[in-house]
Amino acid sequence: MEAMSKVDTAWLRMERSTNLMMITGVIVLAHALDVERLRRTVEARFLSFRRFRQRAVEIGGQWYWEDDDTFDIQWHVRRAALPSPGAKADLQEYVSNLASTPLDHSKPLWQFHLIENYQGGGAVVVRIHHCYADGIALVQVMLSLHDTTPQARHHRPHPPSKLKRGGGTIFERLLAPARHRVEHAAELVESLLQRGFEFLRDPQAAGESLLGLARSGSHEAVEILRELVRALCLADDPPTRFKGRLGVFKRVAWCDPLPLEEVKAVGHALGATVNDVLMACAAGALRQYLVERGEAVDGLSIRATVPVNLRPLEHARELGNHFGLVFLDLPIGLDNPVARLLAVRDAMQALKGSRQALMSYGLLSALGIGPAALQRPALELLSRKATTVATNVPGPREPLYLCGAPVREMMFWVPQTGSIGMGISILSYAGSVYFGLIADSRLVPDPERVIERFRQQLEQLLMVAMLHPQDQTITPESSVRLLRTLADLPAGRRPRRRRHRSSAT
Repeated sequence: MEAMSKVDTAWLRMERSTNLMMITGVIVLAHALDVERLRRTVEARFLSFRRFRQRAVEIGGQWYWEDDDTFDIQWHVRRAALPSPGAKADLQEYVSNLASTPLDHSKPLWQFHLIENYQGGGAVVVRIHHCYADGIALVQVMLSLHDTTPQARHHRPHPPSKLKRGGGTIFERLLAPARHRVEHAAELVESLLQRGFEFLRDPQAAGESLLGLARSGSHEAVEILRELVRALCLADDPPTRFKGRLGVFKRVAWCDPLPLEEVKAVGHALGATVNDVLMACAAGALRQYLVERGEAVDGLSIRATVPVNLRPLEHARELGNHFGLVFLDLPIGLDNPVARLLAVRDAMQALKGSRQALMSYGLLSALGIGPAALQRPALELLSRKATTVATNVPGPREPLYLCGAPVREMMFWVPQTGSIGMGISILSYAGSVYFGLIADSRLVPDPERVIERFRQQLEQLLMVAMLHPQDQTITPESSVRLLRTLADLPAGRRPRRRRHRSSAT
């Protein structure tokens, strides 16, 4: 047995019937696979990480990792088939069902589902509980299953040098100079959590207590505690159809691949990062979805909780959760797409100097060892301050092969915590960007409608970048004139998308 870390314990205990703590992914293949070959590959590569042979057990209030003596690869790697004709809608329905079905806690908390009849090829749906690792680590784990050529020997594990093993935890190596500050913040939060529900019911009083406890601490500890005060005192997110009572069924959808170079062209033209552009498109898609359903959104801003990696990427293959969360404002109340992008860019920039990620890591650590009865109201308090979870994971740049089959597409969906009922996922792979949405079916029964509007939002920004004079700065005002001109043009006379910013402008 091995004791589970405090943060991993917190993620394990977050699970409820309305929000399962699984990361769900899909890998679309150019041709079908033999299930026995996939099992051999999983045994050789995925199970080279010993943790995936272990299950979570609770003894005396403490959670441990325990080897599963009855481990059976056939339980964890299964065959499946879609109803004819095996279209994308059929796969989305299948993934939705899996994303809504709990894993068996008497066994290691992961499964691979091999689909043998999808669009002339195959697909693999993967489910892994969040307590094993965060998204950055799991992307690296999944990449260890793949190869860059179809001729690789899939029955052999990767060389040990590729698994990046070493002494100490990632958190210790990354934050060695700041480790005592983060631990101090976690201790302060833990002492306040022990005061019970009164602390949670009165955030203002909690803020005063936090600052009082921090007066004798370091400047870094004071700043981390101030971040906690700000988080606790944030107003709840405004009511929209994206917030409400949750059910037990999730629906997923994802878009066809979008060229990454087009996203880069928009970012270059507007002085923004790729991440800024993608999150602005997500905000625009959510706005358009609400407007088309008659909701008044002008002037509204909602928040997304965004994971921030706290580990160096060269150590990403080591398991465990090593990330914090920050609140990002999504300006769905802005009608102008350029104004939305600039607002997202500024919000992202403001977060770069904050200590929100370190604060939230300390809070999760404190919740992981605190009473389970206290964790639920604490998470509920924080989840009311956000409408969605949003994450953007950089995937491989080159095409990959799984058991010799070319990988056509990749996508994943993040779990949501507390009362949050929607998750935004963005993944880049082989020069393309994939946008995915998972949502409670009571709130968003048709997530594919949001997905369609994501592409439209990117098209708008791309056309602005193409039509705008190269020697002038793009502003929200100038973009309005360009979009009106574009709308007035007959469809046949509209400019075609081009592949490079230099040729587009």
